[in-house]
Amino acid sequence: MHTSTRGKSREPAYPSITRTGDRVIEDALTGRVRWQLLRSLSKRPWPRVVAEVGYDVVAWMCGLLVAARATDGPAWDRMTMAPFWYGAIGVCAIVAGCGLAAGLYRGRYLRGSRDEIIAVSQAAALTSACLLVTGPVLMGGLRAWPERILGGAVLAGAAMLGARYAAFAARLRSWPSAPTAVRIIVFGAGDAGAQLIHRLAMQSGAAYQPVAILDDDPAKRRLRIHGVPVLGGRGQMAEAAARTGARVLVIAIAGGSGKVIRDLTEAAECCGLVPKVIPSVRELLTGGARIEGVRDPRISDLLGRRVVTTDVTSVRERITGRRVLVTGAGGSIGAELCRQLYRLGPAELIMLDRDESALHAVQLSLRGHALLDSEETVLADIRDQRRVREVFARFRPDIVFHAAALKHLPLLESFPAEALKSNVWGTLTVLEAAAAQGVQVFVNISTDKAADPVSVLGCSKRITERLTAYMSARTGGAYLSVRFGNVLGSRGSVLTTLSTQAAAGGPVTVTDPQVRRYFMLADEAVHLVLQAAAIGRPGEVLVLDMGEPVRILDIARRLTASTGREVDIVFTGLRPGEKLIEDRLGPGEIDKRPNHPLISQVPVPALRTDRVTGLDPDADAGSLRRVLARCARDVSGVGTLTIPPQALAGPPAAREADRRPAGRDLPPHGG
Repeated sequence: MHTSTRGKSREPAYPSITRTGDRVIEDALTGRVRWQLLRSLSKRPWPRVVAEVGYDVVAWMCGLLVAARATDGPAWDRMTMAPFWYGAIGVCAIVAGCGLAAGLYRGRYLRGSRDEIIAVSQAAALTSACLLVTGPVLMGGLRAWPERILGGAVLAGAAMLGARYAAFAARLRSWPSAPTAVRIIVFGAGDAGAQLIHRLAMQSGAAYQPVAILDDDPAKRRLRIHGVPVLGGRGQMAEAAARTGARVLVIAIAGGSGKVIRDLTEAAECCGLVPKVIPSVRELLTGGARIEGVRDPRISDLLGRRVVTTDVTSVRERITGRRVLVTGAGGSIGAELCRQLYRLGPAELIMLDRDESALHAVQLSLRGHALLDSEETVLADIRDQRRVREVFARFRPDIVFHAAALKHLPLLESFPAEALKSNVWGTLTVLEAAAAQGVQVFVNISTDKAADPVSVLGCSKRITERLTAYMSARTGGAYLSVRFGNVLGSRGSVLTTLSTQAAAGGPVTVTDPQVRRYFMLADEAVHLVLQAAAIGRPGEVLVLDMGEPVRILDIARRLTASTGREVDIVFTGLRPGEKLIEDRLGPGEIDKRPNHPLISQVPVPALRTDRVTGLDPDADAGSLRRVLARCARDVSGVGTLTIPPQALAGPPAAREADRRPAGRDLPPHGG
């Protein structure tokens, strides 16, 4: 018989059947086709329910018959067929009803799960209770003694559980990998490694074929997962690679520390294996990746960033319905702040920056368009006192996040006056404008270089921490600072510089072989900044836990290795103001974390505003560096620091335009 179809022909879901006269010739069914047929039928609700109910009824009938035959042989022999069939119909009704009551046939439970085992046990207990009550009627001449019912329940329950486990095991059936599948060694026999092997084994034509497992836990040395054996720990990596012919090592450690991943990556490369990692917990939670989607290690994997948890409720209560202003909104931290604040539903989100292109980019990321014609984007410079006061008077924000600052250490060492005018005076301008408009929450974004500072950048940011504490005492508001380190991928960061140099073929420049730095992801840092705003006490600096400092040379080597070519690494020496290892806490600061496991809360000595308003930006660079260091470190709180007069160049009017006026809107108080 000829049958025509429209469009592209599709493979039939079921085995084809052709009819010739009265004969039906069924195509030969391979094992795999039969399995597909059973799976397709099992996905249809009614055939599956009928099959499960029928099986459970047969299991109970057989169990009861065996129990009755074993415990009441003579009475069983005298039993006629009519009472037997009446009893069988009653048992069928009871078994089906009790199974429905326990939820066995409603698709509630995963096959082979603990919940399904509990449901089967509940159904068996309920059925046994019903049979004990109705037994004299259903069993005719047979006495319904408890042992007969319980014996049948044990046999039926075992049969029901056994069949369901067999169905579960059948679903775990491994499929052959693709002929070109890459043989891999999986490091990690925990949940992540087991899930990875399971997904690859269940995936027909998978691109990777697990052939061995490595784990440092001696208790797992005899373990097999889907037939893949554990062959030892990391010390046996080379031996396992040679024995199995594997070419790739997949590091399957969920949330593994950066040090572990770095060590395993180096060990794999030494053994001639290509290192891969499973997606991060963050990627899996957001649905951006699957466990089997292994990939090359990224810098963030090598840093081993943890998943940051925040009290979303407290943060949302602080932000929702409030007017929020962000300075430096176009920078890496400022832009991420705006994105996360926007999702918390503020009444208004005012984004202030002096860079129009940066404002365009952040509005585009929030709205999907960047017309720059709304009041939410404000073009202003924090060094312009009149303009800043005007903005605050216009919008009267409730909460301010101050992220605007100069951050490049070498430039500020060369031009300390710019650090004074932007970081110190600019912050003071924003603080005073906020105080004048009754802002109750002010969060100053600081840096780890402010802890025991030795650079102009660090000293200027330490001064802003102290000025924020001073203004908190004067206003009674929650004015506080948040301190953290380098942000991965931010403009001008060390990682961006090294990546650009490596991509260009080198040389890659590193200041010192032992230099180490703290790193955070932008969204991770902002999560903790928002949490700090909710838990911080007035006048404190909240120091974020950034994990372990990472050696810059290790990052440089990783980046050069990823290029696949020889790239030179050149050591240039530490620059003025740089440390080998940055500090999280300064001298006398104690690591106390009363409210969040990743946030230290440290009191800050206040600094009176008149200690900085009289500084001279036209002084020579050396004098200005010394006086900034004194302002940052001196806690006497007495007197006004001045710099010896210097020979000033340029017209007087131009000099006065850049000088911070000594007169302030808020007169200085004792601090």
